[in-house]
Formats: sequence, C-alpha cells, structure tokens
Amino acid sequence: MMIRRSQFTSALALSLLMSLSATAQAERTILNRADLPGAPNMEVISSILDVQPGETVPRHFHNGIESGYAIVGAMIQLPGKEPQMMATGAAIWNLPGVFHGGFKVVGTTPLKLYTVHIVEKGKPLFDGTEPVK
Repeated sequence: MMIRRSQFTSALALSLLMSLSATAQAERTILNRADLPGAPNMEVISSILDVQPGETVPRHFHNGIESGYAIVGAMIQLPGKEPQMMATGAAIWNLPGVFHGGFKVVGTTPLKLYTVHIVEKGKPLFDGTEPVK
C-alpha cells in the first residue's frame, strides 16, 4: 500500500510540475505610471515585457491603447501556426478591448518588448486573459 501511495504522490508532483512549466507566462516590469494630463480618468503606464523561450503571452486585451516595439526580437508561434519572427524594432499597436497575444516564444532567444499603455484608471493593465491552446 505504501508503494502505491508513494507512486501516486510522485506522479501527482510530476503532473503538477509539468502543468506549471507548460503555463509559464511572461514577466512585466512597470517602469513608470502617471496620470494623463487633461484626462482625469486615464493614466499612462510604460513597461518592459520579458518573455523567455517556452513562455507564453496569453490572449488578452487592454482597457486602453497599447503602443510599443520589440527591443529584442524572437521567434514566436501562435497555436496551430508555423513559427514566425517578431523582429527587433517591430512596432506594436493595439486598440482598447481588442484581443491580441496568444503566442509562445520558441527557439533560444527571449523576447523583450517596451510598451506604453494609456488606460482607464483603476482597471487592470490587461484583462480578459485566455489560456494559450
């Protein structure tokens, strides 16, 4: 009986570890956050998004405009699609409420993005996340 419990515990731990590593997500570092002059309900947030190989950027939307560029480009892959290059210097532009992302960084180079968001104060920076399939 003890062997079975031990095997079950080991299998459960391995399953949990695999689940956590399969859903690893990007890390965002907020550089600056300030009120938007003339728009009392809006704020400007600048940040760096670091996405390591194997990590995902889930499908999501913002409660405002997102603009930015790839500081360091990398290979990315959308579900069911061939890998493609997000080149260094590639521009990013997403309108409020529009889903985007949903890709995984593949290859050996991490992806690094600089972003600026003009968003509604008091709402999350990103919202409506969906897991990458």
